[in-house]
Amino acid sequence: MIELKEVQKEYQMGEVQVQALKSLDLEITRGEFLSIMGPSGSGKSTLLHILGGLDLPSAGEYFLEEVEISELSDRELSRIRNHHFGFVFQSYNLFPELTALENVTVPLLYAKKPAKERNARATELLTSLGMGQRLKHYPGQLSGGEQQRVAVARALANDPTLLLADEPTGNLATNQGQEIMKIFEQLHKEGVTIVLVTHDPVVGAYGKRLVGLRDGHLVVDRPIERGQPIDLLEIVQEAG
Repeated sequence: MIELKEVQKEYQMGEVQVQALKSLDLEITRGEFLSIMGPSGSGKSTLLHILGGLDLPSAGEYFLEEVEISELSDRELSRIRNHHFGFVFQSYNLFPELTALENVTVPLLYAKKPAKERNARATELLTSLGMGQRLKHYPGQLSGGEQQRVAVARALANDPTLLLADEPTGNLATNQGQEIMKIFEQLHKEGVTIVLVTHDPVVGAYGKRLVGLRDGHLVVDRPIERGQPIDLLEIVQEAG
């Protein structure tokens, strides 16, 4: 499904050049659930942004279904992001002036779906996530957990090939975070491919495969034992 070959990412910060990713190789097959973990500044979010086409590598190759996407035009990349990727962020990124229902219809609007189909799909998704009674509520009227459910519904609107989540429980209380992760767990059982970035070892343990980063290098890539929390020190130790 996805293959990264010797991917590098560099940023210029004033006079300093920062290497966020260094010659990283990674393969992701359809139906996987990856947890990307590592210390702060290890390149986790950078990797997620590249996987989602939000940023391009400075060097290396990124193949999506055997197509090298870094060679595509901005318009083609936008189409891929809208039709094939779903994004869930720590800060929800909802439009405050839109209702829960309207927020979920936004990707469908960009996909040029008819209004009736947009509303039906958004209603179906929100109802399936326990938000059927909150369709007309605005983000400011919802709890953090409810806002993240709306964000998840929006991410699923166009039936994406890949769901990308960057610290989706980071702003939530423990019980709300557990509810969101149970949703992710169910989505994975239904066949959705998920790539999750988290600093929380308990959240990371919901995944089926651990990808550990340190200083821009992939240092750990192994299955996750069900129910076993992950110690971030393990990534450093295994890297050594």
